[in-house]
Amino acid sequence: MSTENTRAEEEGQPLIEHLIELRNRILHALVAILIVFLPLFYFANDLYTFISRPLRQFLPEGATMIATEVASPFLTPFKLSLVLAIFIAIPYILHQIWSFIAPGLYSNERRVALPLLTSSILLFYAGIAFAFYVVFPLVFGFFTSVAPEGVTIMTDINRYLDFVLKLFFAFGIAFEIPIATMLLIWTGATDAQSLKRKRPYVIIGCFVVGMLLTPPDVISQILLALPMWLLFELGIIFSGIIRPQIKH
Repeated sequence: MSTENTRAEEEGQPLIEHLIELRNRILHALVAILIVFLPLFYFANDLYTFISRPLRQFLPEGATMIATEVASPFLTPFKLSLVLAIFIAIPYILHQIWSFIAPGLYSNERRVALPLLTSSILLFYAGIAFAFYVVFPLVFGFFTSVAPEGVTIMTDINRYLDFVLKLFFAFGIAFEIPIATMLLIWTGATDAQSLKRKRPYVIIGCFVVGMLLTPPDVISQILLALPMWLLFELGIIFSGIIRPQIKH
């Protein structure tokens, strides 16, 4: 009886150690977010002023943004600071995830996974930058130009933040398509030739996703769909380079 208990303890010990390590990794990630959040919250109003600039520059003279809820002047910059803290801490969060799963990978898998992880971070930030500097000026310029005569544009600050965060997330995820494409080929779920044959369906899917993730205007839908298609093609090109390296 004691021998069976000893074996059960020996088998259960690695699981407990993994759970403890996972807890520690999560705590480290949360602490990193908190450390980034505290200084950002001090400049929360300045950050919101910067984020709202793409819309405010198109507002008619005398028009301003408004807060329709009592707590919005505090909660909206607070939410912005928290989300930005998560975005900024993403490299460290992914580092914690990588440190947890890396010991279970083969050496050739680690050689490929680490560049993919780094590329995914850079592509996510590139998607956010593309949305802010390219998409927002075009979209907000279009929205403000089609307002009916006599209608004053006065956007609620919380609604605006929800709108831009949605687009940040949509473009950040969309720019991960090359990584997703390479992972599909890497794992053997498909191959480059099969993806090339499915290109027409992928293009249609890009425009459908653009329609679902962006506001109901043609400009933002096209500005999301076209980069998704181009990034899909980029993923196929890079998969041809990485795939032979994995086999070795």
